[in-house]
Amino acid sequence: MVIMVRRALLLVNRNARKGQAQLEAAISQLNALDFELLEAPTDRSSRLAETIREYRDRVDLVIVGGGDGTLNAAVEGLIETKLPLGILPLGTANDLARTLGIPSTLPEACQVIANGKKQQIDLGWVNGKYFFNVASLGLSVQITRGLTKTAKRRWGVFAYAATAFQVLWKSRRFKAEIVCDGRSQKVKTVQIAVGNGRYYGGGMAVAEDAAIDDERLDLYSLEIDHWWQMALALPALRRGTHTQSRWVQSWQGKEIFVYVPKAKSINTDGEITTTTPAHFKVVPKALTVLIP
Repeated sequence: MVIMVRRALLLVNRNARKGQAQLEAAISQLNALDFELLEAPTDRSSRLAETIREYRDRVDLVIVGGGDGTLNAAVEGLIETKLPLGILPLGTANDLARTLGIPSTLPEACQVIANGKKQQIDLGWVNGKYFFNVASLGLSVQITRGLTKTAKRRWGVFAYAATAFQVLWKSRRFKAEIVCDGRSQKVKTVQIAVGNGRYYGGGMAVAEDAAIDDERLDLYSLEIDHWWQMALALPALRRGTHTQSRWVQSWQGKEIFVYVPKAKSINTDGEITTTTPAHFKVVPKALTVLIP
């Protein structure tokens, strides 16, 4: 079904890996597909949700160009206005686009938006912050802090792997208690990741059968204590088959609590946004997105 009214709010992160270079191409492509575009400045990601609220009565959909961090910054405005979301994957990892099967090339991504096929997706929630892909603590937070904009622009998705092995040398296991749908377990871990979608970290799969509309969260605890164990576990982590690894414990549920003795920062879709203690839950059918 094709959207008949094509008035769209276009929000492109000019600081995204491909943002500035492809902005004009995106506008040209969407104009050719009969969209009437209202472009708003997105230099400050903190204003994205507010901008969507301001345009709610003037547009029929929102098109966001950028990576997962840009999409996450827009999420509260999308929830509140209930406007459909079109995605132009212009970031480094583009894990939400990968989860939804949205092509990485700009003309094909624009065509997906023009075709107008809609899907309702779930969102994850932790301590009042929404996430599309994964929220995590431990190693991933150190990776986020170690990633520079220069490295992401220069090396793209490979910057994640390079930074991971750099911080792994300094990483130490920490104690945590995980309560998943009422079931409690204590662990010693270097990372706890809670996934809503399928992909995160540049193409890693949070679970082999994870989906962004399965109305559940997938948690894993990575319990290595030497760098070589990470090298052995990495292929399974990438495929999502890590439930079979002796260094990983996993859970599935709708509501999860994580407690640690000393507060730890939490990363949501690549941005550090909150701290433990953490209350996670799934929010079913929270957003409408345009998919292939």
